[in-house]
Amino acid sequence: MNYLNIQNENILPVAKELNQLLADYHLYYQKLRNFHWNITGRNFFVLHEKFEEMYTDARIKIDEIAERILTLQYHPMSRYSSYLKASSISEDSPLQTDKEMIESIIKDHKLLLKQMSIVIKEAEKAEDDGTIDLIGSYISSLEKTSWMLNAFTKKTSEKLKEELIES
Repeated sequence: MNYLNIQNENILPVAKELNQLLADYHLYYQKLRNFHWNITGRNFFVLHEKFEEMYTDARIKIDEIAERILTLQYHPMSRYSSYLKASSISEDSPLQTDKEMIESIIKDHKLLLKQMSIVIKEAEKAEDDGTIDLIGSYISSLEKTSWMLNAFTKKTSEKLKEELIES
């Protein structure tokens, strides 16, 4: 039964790209847990809590992505071996500094945002407003988190672009 107002042949590329995003999110989630468990140093309390907040958010998104694939009447990828093969995100060593961990996460955000953009393009072709809405909200949230993490790595003396500031 087709309960969607979308042509079935247009949905397959959307489901494939969502499965790619699902694989990426699984590796991202595990990396955040790795960093949460292994963070040390003077930023321990701040980053330990932040990484937990981020992996909790990622876990929710993993479920929502899988459920969207099911809504589109396809099976979500569900094996770790498949995630490892498909993901553009790679595993990381737990033996990193806090700054290296954050830089790795920001790098992963770029990959996730790139994949989200691909999902949006395929969803637009299929006129799949549900997927567009879901992923659009993920994009703005991830961009904000990236900005905050990037700001955390800066020295207080570093400034943003000043062209728009009135003197």
